[in-house]
Amino acid sequence: MIETQRTQDAEFVIITGMSGAGKTVAIQSFEDLGFFCIDNLPPALLMTFLKLMKESGKDMNRIAAVMDMRGGDLFDSLIGALDELARQNVVSPKILFLEADDETLVRRYKETRRSHPLAPEGLPLEGIARERLLLSELKGRAQFLYNTSKLKPKGLREKIQAEFSSDGKSTFTVNVMSFGYKHGMPIDADLVFDVRFLPNPYYIEELRSKTGLESEVSGYVLKWPETQVLIAKLADLLTYMIPQYKREGKRQLVIAFGCTGGQHRSVTLTQHFANMFQEDYQTVITHRDINNHREG
Repeated sequence: MIETQRTQDAEFVIITGMSGAGKTVAIQSFEDLGFFCIDNLPPALLMTFLKLMKESGKDMNRIAAVMDMRGGDLFDSLIGALDELARQNVVSPKILFLEADDETLVRRYKETRRSHPLAPEGLPLEGIARERLLLSELKGRAQFLYNTSKLKPKGLREKIQAEFSSDGKSTFTVNVMSFGYKHGMPIDADLVFDVRFLPNPYYIEELRSKTGLESEVSGYVLKWPETQVLIAKLADLLTYMIPQYKREGKRQLVIAFGCTGGQHRSVTLTQHFANMFQEDYQTVITHRDINNHREG
């Protein structure tokens, strides 16, 4: 059995998920944050690696490793390796699972002209479907689930930096996001508020092409009594809830406001609450669909 004295306090992140979902960008981001990084670590060697890490005498308390389907049959042993880690109480790894929708993954494979590792001679969709099935149990064990379908590399880096940049003792980040329901629900949101019942600036011709970042739109959204009642009630709710999430041990809370297109109402409310939270918490603002100027 591996001795546990040094590895118990280590922060160990396993990066995994769908091929083409951004694991290369993720491991580079962890490297920028000072993690000791390993790409394509075979799960069968996980216990051996931790033993070598302990015996090296080096101060490696922040480690990130990519484990994915490139390991072939060796990847099948990952669930067993995680169970063994839990049984021996060596280290408690955090699993960051990256995924994206089928359309996005196929487009990325076409752009890079690469074949899927599970369908080297077949269609990318065949490999994607098989990979989703094989990863279903691992996905269920993940503490962090990022859908990168609408994230550019910069956005993924920012999410990782917001989540993992501290020493784990004090940083708590409130990520406030706007989105449009017509473009899909955000998969990584903890709290979602539907603000489609508020008066819609889209139907005001001079406001239609603008966004909630502009004073004309935000002023329109905020002037209504129902908006002010909503803000008062949510402020009371969130002022109570956020400290509870922090005390429970979360390092990031994602609060999403959704309207129809993610351009007007949700952006206005996101900006309002982000400004409210930033005095007490590290705050990150994300306007996921603000550039899809079709409907408010």
